[in-house]
This record gives sequence, structure tokens and C-alpha cells, in this order.
Amino acid sequence: MTPDPSLQPTVLNGDPGPQYASAVRLWQGIPGIERAPGGALWAVWYSGGKGEGPDNYVVLARSEDDGRTWRNPLFVVDPPGKVRAYDPCLWLDPRGRLWLFWAQSEEWYDGRAGVWGVQCADPDSPRPAWSAPRRLANGVMMNKPTVLATGEWLMPAAVWDRDPRRPDLAAERHSNVYVSRDEGQTWTWLGGAETPQRAFDEHMVVERRDGSLWMLIRTQYGVGESVSLDRGRTWSEGRPSAIPGPNSRFFIRRLRSGRLLLVNHYGFTGRSHLTAMLSEDDGRTWPARLLLDERKAVSYPDGIEAPDGRLFIIYDFNRQSDREILLAVLREEDILSGRCVSPDARLRVCVDRAG
Repeated sequence: MTPDPSLQPTVLNGDPGPQYASAVRLWQGIPGIERAPGGALWAVWYSGGKGEGPDNYVVLARSEDDGRTWRNPLFVVDPPGKVRAYDPCLWLDPRGRLWLFWAQSEEWYDGRAGVWGVQCADPDSPRPAWSAPRRLANGVMMNKPTVLATGEWLMPAAVWDRDPRRPDLAAERHSNVYVSRDEGQTWTWLGGAETPQRAFDEHMVVERRDGSLWMLIRTQYGVGESVSLDRGRTWSEGRPSAIPGPNSRFFIRRLRSGRLLLVNHYGFTGRSHLTAMLSEDDGRTWPARLLLDERKAVSYPDGIEAPDGRLFIIYDFNRQSDREILLAVLREEDILSGRCVSPDARLRVCVDRAG
């Protein structure tokens, strides 16, 4: 029997040739960001071909000067043939290891896809050593895992509800969570939420102060929500949340201050007015807001909090024309003030521009 090409591991290319250079990329977007313990910033996104399709590959870049300059591409994930690598994610686990996740699928979407992951124990090293790639789950995962108060790690991954070719995966067509109780050695399906009109899921989970888990899900009407009272095993029926959105990715995480940070579109027309917001009451209200970029076609934020309190938010702008990956650096005081007041705040920093 011929092996399924999408199930074959793709080793990171640590010596990308000129065919992967920014100058020859025809489009790019869907970024992620993470910070190594020693301060190195890592960024990831994907490109390849003329748009989303079988020629896609993942680009990994790095900065040693807080995002002012970048080594790009430092690594590339490019499966052979008609298998695409896409929707990547970076995550620094509690042990200080850097994880790179990506989705792998034959053609645009084969009804199953799959989450692959590698990790390195020395992400501040000039040439870090990566583990062998492992397939962790069916579906697509592009948002960071959540570490619960119990020490469990929850990874969001979804089998998209848009392809009937795999009836054997009908029970997995949800906004799923996978759990690891052994620091990432194994990942096991735990449960999933079903939300009407979900669109590519892109869900994220936060643990609220009362111990419940709050899942936010991308939907055709904006942002849906589901709640689990048993650490992710069962989930309430998905429903519209109070958070509007233009059917696009958002980012949410708990900050060290205890506040929730949400980066989403606010007062938008389409994918415009990307805004950082803070909540003091576990997401019931978001009174503090800072506009990051008012232009159209700004989308897909991801972010991290540095030990000194700086927030690094990455996003894309005009994937097909300007083809920019951009960075905002700010602090909670900037969001609380509604304008940049910290001396090290920076908006619209260019990480990369293709073409």
C-alpha cells in the first residue's frame, strides 16, 4: 500500500535556499510569536505559491534585538509534493522549551489534516537543536496551549466541519482540546465543543478564576463561546459570545497581573481596527482599549508577555499586496491609558515584507 504522503514527517530545513527568500514570496501571513528565556524572539508564518494551497511552507525567523532586525528564513518546513504546511504556532512551555506546531494536509484540505510538533531545549542558542517531528492529533491547531492550575496542558485542535470525505472522523469534528499530563510526551483527546456556524475554529481556552474553562471560537457571525466545568472533558453547547468579530482569528491570554488580554477587531469594517483590550472581570467587560492598527486587512494576531511586562503582538497586513508581518510592543499601562505612554512602546514594526 502506498503510504499517505500527509502522514509522513517533514524535517525542518535549517539551510533554506534562495527560493524561500522574502524577495520571491508572492504572499504571506498567519503569524505567531514567542520569546525564549534568554530574550530571543521567534516568529513564524507561512507562505509559498500564490495563496493558500499545496505549495505552502512554514517560515521560522528569529530576532536577538527585541524585534528590530530578524534572521529570516532561519528554518523552513516544506513537505514534498502536494502536501502543504500551514497554520503554524509557537509556544514556550513551562520548562522553557520552545515548541513549533504546524498543520499538514494534502492539497488545501483533505478532510483530516494533522497537527505536527517539534521542540528545542535551547531556543536562545544560535543554532538550536530540534526534536524529530511528531504527529500529535488530527485536525488543525494554530493557537497556544493553556497550562491549567492542575499542571495539565491543554492543546486546542479542530477537525474542520467542512468536508464530508472522512465519515470516520465525524465524532472529531469539533473545537477539540487535547491534554498532556506528562509535559508534552503524549497528547490525548479530552473533549470538544460544538458551536453552530463555526468557521475554521481557531479556538483558544483560558482558565477563569472560578476554575471553569472558557473557550472562544471563531464563527461566521463573530466569536462563539463554550464553557467546561470539568477541566475540558465536557463543554456547554456553543453560543454567541458578547465579543463581536469579523469572522477572523483573535488572541486571548491571562497576564501576570491577573487581567485578561484580548487582541481582536473593535469598531471594525471587515478586518480593520485591530485593538488590544484588557478585562478586570474575567472577560465580562473590556473597558481598556488601545488601537494597534486601524487599516483594512490587518488580521491574525498572536502574542506573548515578556518577564518585564512588555507585550509583543504580531499580526499580518494585506497578505497579497503589502505582504507584511508586523509587530506591536506595548505594556498594560498603554492599554489602560488608551494610547502609548510607555517609553519603549512601538507600533507597526515591520518584521518582514515580501516581494
